[in-house]
Amino acid sequence: MDVLSRVGIGAATVDTVFPSDTVTAGDSVDVEVRVAGGDSEQDVDGIYFALETRYHTEDGYDTGVVSKQRLTESFTITPDDDRTFDATIDIPYDTPVTLGRTKVWVETGLDIDWALDPDDTDHLHVEPGDRLGAVLDAFDALGFSVHAAEPTAAGRGVFSHHFVQEFDFRPRGGDFAGDVDEVEVTARPKSDSLDLVVEVDRRGSAFAELADADERYERLTVTDTSGLEEELRDIVQRLAA
Repeated sequence: MDVLSRVGIGAATVDTVFPSDTVTAGDSVDVEVRVAGGDSEQDVDGIYFALETRYHTEDGYDTGVVSKQRLTESFTITPDDDRTFDATIDIPYDTPVTLGRTKVWVETGLDIDWALDPDDTDHLHVEPGDRLGAVLDAFDALGFSVHAAEPTAAGRGVFSHHFVQEFDFRPRGGDFAGDVDEVEVTARPKSDSLDLVVEVDRRGSAFAELADADERYERLTVTDTSGLEEELRDIVQRLAA
C-alpha cells in the first residue's frame, strides 16, 4: 500500500445501493454493496454498517448510533477491480422516524489497516412501525398535529437507551383546543410493545407556566392498538383536568 492510499487518496471506494430510500422501523432491507478498487492493491478486513441519527442534548447536538453491523468476510481489492456484495441491513424497532428535524442515515465503511477507511453515507426516510403509526394516527384523529419531532438525550430515568424520540403535538381544533397547549410524547418502540411517556402542557396562568405546574405526565405501554384512540383521549383528559 502506498502512502497516498494510506491517507485516502486513490484508495478503494464503497457505495451501498438501497432498493428505496424509504424503510420501516422493525424491517430488514436487502442492499447491494459495491466496492471499486483504487490506485493500488488493498486488503479489506471487512465491511461495516452504522445506522445513525442526530439527537438533541443540553449542549447542542450529538450523533447517536442506533445499531452496528459488520460483514466479516475479508478480501483484497486490486486496482480497477470492482466487487459486489449482497447484504441485509436491519432497521431496529427503535429507529427514529424521520418526522420534523429527525435525520437518519447509514454509513458504510471499509475496514482497511493503516488507512483512512473509505465510507459512504445514505440518508433514509424511516416510516413508523405499526404501534407507533397507530399512536400518530390516534393523535391526528383527536385533532392534534405534529409540531416538532426529534431524538433527544434520555432523561429522568425513563428509559435505559441513551436517546429517545420525542413528538410534540399541538391541537389544531377539536375537544382539546381550548385546554391544552401541547402534548409531548416520548416513544421507545420494542419488538413486542411500545413504551410511551405522555406529557400534557395545560393552558394555564402565567404563574403556573413559570412554575411548570401546568405540566403533568403519565406512562403507557402499548401492545394492542385496538381502542388506542380512546385510551389516549382518556389520558390527555386526565392530565389536562
